[in-house]
Amino acid sequence: MSVSRKLFLAMASFIVAMCFVFAFMTQLVLRDILEVMIGEMSQQDVGELTERLLQYYETNGQSWEGVDSLEVPDSAWKHHREASFILLSDGKQLLYRAGGEKEALVKRFGARTFIESGGNTVGWLYYYDPDIGYLSQLRYAVKNSVTVVLVMAAILFTIVSLLVAFWLSRRLTAPIRRLIPFLDRLGKGELGLQAPVEGKDEYGKITVAFNQMSKELHRTEEVRKNLVADVAHELRTPLTIIRGKLDLAQQSGQPVEPETLLPLQDELIRLTRLVDDLHQLSLAEARKLPLTLAPTSVPELLRRVVERIGPDAEDKQIAVRLSAEDEVPLIVADPNRLTQVFLNLLVNALRYTPSGGAIDIDVAALTDPGRAGKLLQVRIKDTGIGIPAEQLPYLFNRFYRTDEARARSSGGMGLGLAIAKEFVRAHNGTIEAESVVRHGTTFTVRLPV
Repeated sequence: MSVSRKLFLAMASFIVAMCFVFAFMTQLVLRDILEVMIGEMSQQDVGELTERLLQYYETNGQSWEGVDSLEVPDSAWKHHREASFILLSDGKQLLYRAGGEKEALVKRFGARTFIESGGNTVGWLYYYDPDIGYLSQLRYAVKNSVTVVLVMAAILFTIVSLLVAFWLSRRLTAPIRRLIPFLDRLGKGELGLQAPVEGKDEYGKITVAFNQMSKELHRTEEVRKNLVADVAHELRTPLTIIRGKLDLAQQSGQPVEPETLLPLQDELIRLTRLVDDLHQLSLAEARKLPLTLAPTSVPELLRRVVERIGPDAEDKQIAVRLSAEDEVPLIVADPNRLTQVFLNLLVNALRYTPSGGAIDIDVAALTDPGRAGKLLQVRIKDTGIGIPAEQLPYLFNRFYRTDEARARSSGGMGLGLAIAKEFVRAHNGTIEAESVVRHGTTFTVRLPV
């Protein structure tokens, strides 16, 4: 059963139930009001009569026996010349009758009074005169008229309400019905679908979430395909070299000289590094990267990294300058992982900065606007060739290399920045890149203190 039908049935059931309850309560209230009116009017006429009958019952040994011979004076009850009354036992048997009206008429239109003794009902007194009869007939007429009006109003109200409920159920579930075809297409493999967002309510949020999920699935599928293609590409070249060298050595039938094995060793080292990098990257992306956390001074860590790249910087005549505030707070981090992050960023900066350029490293503590605490910010700015703006969004993707770095000999494998991003994220930090072509690139790393 569809959601709209369930919603319609629920609303219809509630509407019909409320109509019945309203009609029933109206009937009860109206009946009680009319009976009270008749009872109050007759109480003045039968008060003395009731006392005489009750006195007879109690003085006769709690019995109505012989009550038919009781002489009740007209002054005690006949306040109207056409008045009549009947007395019934608690078993509804006729005990006494006075007046000229028929028993059935008196019982139907007369005012009923209970005769009680010792807390028990011992008799029923029905009193009738034209005034009370008129009110009783009016009571039945009003009751029947109100019943007819209530039934007609309930039917009309139910029909209108059901139409409104049907319209509401269709309208409220319309966004879901429009989203279902997109869900079916997504389930069949059409990733990246975008459904139109038709509002800012809960349905709109569902559509936005669906669009985001579809986009992420499409991106993940593209990443998976690219990963397979990139891994195959990265593995193909060293494996081809190793296989060629081994085939050549096997076909020559000559002893293999040690220097012949050096290219094979280089390729094996490259393969080993690729596998290690992929393993670390997969652990970081799965949030399973082991971290050895300790209080760490980032300026001191950066000084050691600068010392490691110092010889290469001198060879290219690139100035590497490190500046830090006087009191930079310690952070809880894994110094080995952060060393790998900053070493990768500085090596890239050296690689793409021409001779005579400069690399500036700035360390500062900032207030975190999103949390109650501080951030440690590290900015690494070079004067290199820069990166085109259209390539910046893909810079931290696996195996991504800019056009100037496509060569395997100079551009690396394209995993360094992806690993750096995941290592920074493992420390609950962020990494960003800004660049202007021919003016250099700036990497900004922010880590929570």
